[in-house]
Amino acid sequence: MSPSVGVVIPTRGRRPDQLRSATRATLGQDHSGAVEVVIVVDGGDPVSVVDQVAGLLAGRVPAARGETTGARGVRVVANRLSPGLPGARNTGIAALGTDLVAFCDDDDQWLPGKLSAQVAALEAAPGAEFSSCAIQVEYGSRRVPRLAGTDLVTRAHLVRSRMVMVHSSTFLFRRGTFWVDESAPNGQNEDWDLALRAAARHPIVHVDRPLVRVRWGGSLYATRWADRIAGLEWMLARHPDLAVDPRGAARVYGQLAFHHAALGRRREAGRWAWRAFAARHGEPRAPLALAVAAGLVSAQAVLSTLHHRGHGI
Repeated sequence: MSPSVGVVIPTRGRRPDQLRSATRATLGQDHSGAVEVVIVVDGGDPVSVVDQVAGLLAGRVPAARGETTGARGVRVVANRLSPGLPGARNTGIAALGTDLVAFCDDDDQWLPGKLSAQVAALEAAPGAEFSSCAIQVEYGSRRVPRLAGTDLVTRAHLVRSRMVMVHSSTFLFRRGTFWVDESAPNGQNEDWDLALRAAARHPIVHVDRPLVRVRWGGSLYATRWADRIAGLEWMLARHPDLAVDPRGAARVYGQLAFHHAALGRRREAGRWAWRAFAARHGEPRAPLALAVAAGLVSAQAVLSTLHHRGHGI
């Protein structure tokens, strides 16, 4: 018997078209077990969100005769825990009674076959608790696949590189094993933290096919530089081994340099850029941060160029 899957979609109700698209894509998966979607409204009006997805709301009804999929259902609930993305995700987890839990952001979209491929990979790996898949980054009119090059993601992988393809909208895990850490400052890096904790218990089973479309450019966190700084400092304090691997440490230090530069903090940008160079001479974020700090280019222009290539800072 196929496991039941609960999908948590956090939203603030500001992207109704994308929310409907994300919800339809989760309900349309070819997984043979039951799928329950919980839309968690964080700081918005649940009634307005109900109106936005009214055509998709239903009780736990079986699929049409002849179809192989199990029951499908959608609920809308308010975030009852700490305000922000981590609390919204945990509210959704707590509302579910399914075998597995999956995440999907309201501006992302699962592609056909995503759920069945990850469930199969998870069940085929003894002891596995957590699964991810590759992504397709959409920025404007461009779509760029981001693959991991492996079918098992370890903690060492995630320390050395953030691995953007291990994205929250790809997460699938056994219910009861993981919760999101609500102490993450303004929700920054809660997904990276969760993946690191999961990989420390057992390697993440990864389906290296782009089965989730991740839309960049509309993120609520895209240019909140101070929040990004706080989130990286939180990660360094929470996961000291991030400062041990030279490449991984240089990447984090380079990001801190860039974010400080974007805020006009030239001295702090220079200090972190020097640490990045000291950890790894070839770290590319350090000269980018110095260029932004010197006013040679804007932080937004750098991000736009990187995003067009399917990369972030």
